[in-house]
Amino acid sequence: MNSLLRSAARGLRSGAAVYAARRADGRVCSASARFLCAAADLQKDLGDMVKKNKVVVFMKGTPAQPMCGFSNAVVQILRMHGVDQFASYNVLEDSALREGVKVFSNWPTIPQVYFNGEFVGGCDILLQMHQNGDLVEELKKLGISSALLEAEKESK
Repeated sequence: MNSLLRSAARGLRSGAAVYAARRADGRVCSASARFLCAAADLQKDLGDMVKKNKVVVFMKGTPAQPMCGFSNAVVQILRMHGVDQFASYNVLEDSALREGVKVFSNWPTIPQVYFNGEFVGGCDILLQMHQNGDLVEELKKLGISSALLEAEKESK
């Protein structure tokens, strides 16, 4: 028994400890204890990141140089509404961030948009909100007046 405890302790020190969980579909998932701690820290960090700014975008590339069409579309939609000040995180620079944000939001694709810490959706959702006018209303809730509204008022 004593030797069993010693070998378990050695395994923990070396990072070999494994967590196994049975998923609803019956498959068993496992991860090292060290990875689970890092993943838990990342999820906490992501929670903090999305709450720091009114508008947060996790994207491929940067607003100045988007690296995919969907990320570019999100940036263009936000700019069209006059939202030039928003936090953006380039998921291409950090694979842990790229995968972590997908888990955090339970949304499989990038880009991802957050308003006041709440997940809004990806490019398709933002585009739909833009087309049906909901984006103007959501921005208003954030205290942001859409540039499209201002342009409409000036044209009348």
